[in-house]
Amino acid sequence: MSAFQSSRVQLQPAYVLHRRPYRETSLILDAFSRDYGKVSLLAKGVRGGKSARIDAMPPFRAVLLSWSGKSDMPLLTGVESPEPTAPLQGIALYCGLYLNELLQAFLHKHDPHARLFQCYGAALAELAGGDDKEYALRSFELELLQELGYGLQLHCDADRGLDIEPDRLYRYDPEQGPLAAGGTGATLRGATLIALREGRLDDADCRREAKGLLRRVIHHHLAGRPLKSRELFRYSQKHEST
Repeated sequence: MSAFQSSRVQLQPAYVLHRRPYRETSLILDAFSRDYGKVSLLAKGVRGGKSARIDAMPPFRAVLLSWSGKSDMPLLTGVESPEPTAPLQGIALYCGLYLNELLQAFLHKHDPHARLFQCYGAALAELAGGDDKEYALRSFELELLQELGYGLQLHCDADRGLDIEPDRLYRYDPEQGPLAAGGTGATLRGATLIALREGRLDDADCRREAKGLLRRVIHHHLAGRPLKSRELFRYSQKHEST
């Protein structure tokens, strides 16, 4: 469903991914909506003054957005928050910024991904209230890649077509899949590929290898473009430890 097909959208479930000032009192919002995908909206008169509504559009909170207009940037006409949610803090906040940056980088405008929208909401809930934030990130990264056609090959190797063996070492080529270890490049155990396939990352080695694998695959599909949220997190950790 394209945002250009309708001049008026009412109470669309969405999350605000990014907002930036526009002129003196307005904002441009980049939002991830359930039925219309990523959209950019012009929010007039929401900054400053008695009628400011900026607090009603925080990141990481499910909202209902209404807009009108057939242009590439329709006018925001309403914002409702169906239920209050706890704000992300500390490490969870940086994780949320990372998820938002992934969506900004990978999603095309007006391309709906209802399943990914649901997974994003689940990931935010896990970051806000769960203890296993790393697993929440890995699960979302896998779902994002799968949804956009970059899904990982986790069942068999790419050079022989044989089942992944837990004790064998592999090299992962983002364009081909797992290859028998050899040559240059980082290796990982078949056990890690199987753990990702089965949705479990129980031991530290699997977590470390899975994080490295997904980071390399995402880096590849972003054509080497750096993610600012990672740099921001490393910067904050460095200064907190000094």
